[in-house]
Amino acid sequence: MRSVMLRAKVPGPDPGMCFDRISDFARYPELVDVVRSVAVHPPAADGLEHSDWEVYFRNGILRWSEADRKDGSTHRITFEQTDGDFDSFHGSWSVAPAGGACAVTFETEFDFGIPSLAGILDPIAERVFKETIARVLTGLFGSAEVVPEMTGAS
Repeated sequence: MRSVMLRAKVPGPDPGMCFDRISDFARYPELVDVVRSVAVHPPAADGLEHSDWEVYFRNGILRWSEADRKDGSTHRITFEQTDGDFDSFHGSWSVAPAGGACAVTFETEFDFGIPSLAGILDPIAERVFKETIARVLTGLFGSAEVVPEMTGAS
């Protein structure tokens, strides 16, 4: 299973407003070309929303459906694939105040379920996730400052 994390600072001192913009998945196709479509369904009785995604990847299209739990009180979204092209796919978005701006964290773990191609596909997918999320945030907020990853121990 491959893990991806992207942290960014976006303009806007109100985490609630930032959370609302990020939660609007249906807008993502107009923000980045790689997201072909997102269909968001009304919330179920248990509060879960379901969404269907199509994303261009390499020479084809990745398709999946996911269950999305959006918690406005904690400014956190968790998602998990319910059907689709990944063997496993889940993650979260979180928003927190950051000195007059908002800190956004996107985390995901995924597995295509093809061990023999993991060394080729996983690094490409990781790069696509990071680039796409950064572009979505820039589209939603006008700018996004990606926070470099910390590597190694200090």
